[in-house]
Amino acid sequence: MLDPVCIAADERMPEGAAIIRFEKVSKRFGPLVVFDNLSLDIPADETLVVMGPSGVGKSVLLKLIVGLLRPDSGEIYFHGRRIDTLSEAALEPIRKRFGFLFQMGALFDSMTVGENVAFPLRQQGIRSDDHIRDVVHEKLSIVGLEGIDQKMPGDLSGGQRKRVALARALAMNPEVVLYDEPTTGLDPIRSDVINELILKLKEELKVTGIVVTHDMTSAFKVADHIVMLLEGKIIARGTSNEIRSCKDERVCRFIHGRASEEDLKALHRM
Repeated sequence: MLDPVCIAADERMPEGAAIIRFEKVSKRFGPLVVFDNLSLDIPADETLVVMGPSGVGKSVLLKLIVGLLRPDSGEIYFHGRRIDTLSEAALEPIRKRFGFLFQMGALFDSMTVGENVAFPLRQQGIRSDDHIRDVVHEKLSIVGLEGIDQKMPGDLSGGQRKRVALARALAMNPEVVLYDEPTTGLDPIRSDVINELILKLKEELKVTGIVVTHDMTSAFKVADHIVMLLEGKIIARGTSNEIRSCKDERVCRFIHGRASEEDLKALHRM
C-alpha cells in the first residue's frame, strides 16, 4: 500500500476541475503495455509534472492529448468534450489551443528566428505582415529575446534556441503548453531560466502546463502537482512536498537518482 502522502492513483480531482481528463486509458505497442486503465485529471491554470523512468510513456501521454496517437481503449476529454474519437478535421481547431515545446527545440535551421516564430501563424493562413511582425515581437519579448528576429538558429546558444522554440509554441496564444524535457541539454543556470519562464507563463498568461521531465530540480520548482508513471500506471501523485516525503521505494530511488539493489548486484557479479 502506498504511503499516505503518495496519493492513490484512483483518487480524482473534483468533477469539473479538469481541463484534460483521461478515463481508463490503455495503450500498447505490440506486446509493450504503455498505459493500463490510466485515469488522470489535469486542472486548468496549473502545471502538472509527469515523471518516471525512460520508456514508461511520458511522451506518449503528450501525443495522446493532442491526438497524434489514439488510445486502444478508454476516453480522453478536453474541456469536457471527448476528443479521442474525433476526426483529423475536427481535431484541427482543438490542436490550435495547444503549444508544444519539443525536447531539442526543433527549430528550422534554414529560417531566421523571426520566421521560426511566425511559422505557426503562416501555417494557419495568416498573411498580414504587420500582424505577424507584432506577434513575433511580442512572443520574443515574453521569453526575453527581443530584437533577435533576424538571427539564425545556428548563431544562438542552446538556451536561446530553447527559448525561441517556446516563443514559437506561444505564437497561437495556446491555453495549454506541453513541455517535453524542456531543460534537456542545458546547464543548471540556463535550465533555471526555462523554469522561470514556465512559472511566468502560468502566473501571467494563465497557461496550463504539462511538463515531462527527468530533471527533479526543475520538477520540484515548477510543479503544482506531480505524477509518477511506472508499468502502465500512476504509482504516486501529489504536490512537490508530498512527493519528496513519499516512502514508496520506487519513488525515492527515482527522485534521488539511486540505483536499485538488483541493478547494483548485476553490476558487481563476478
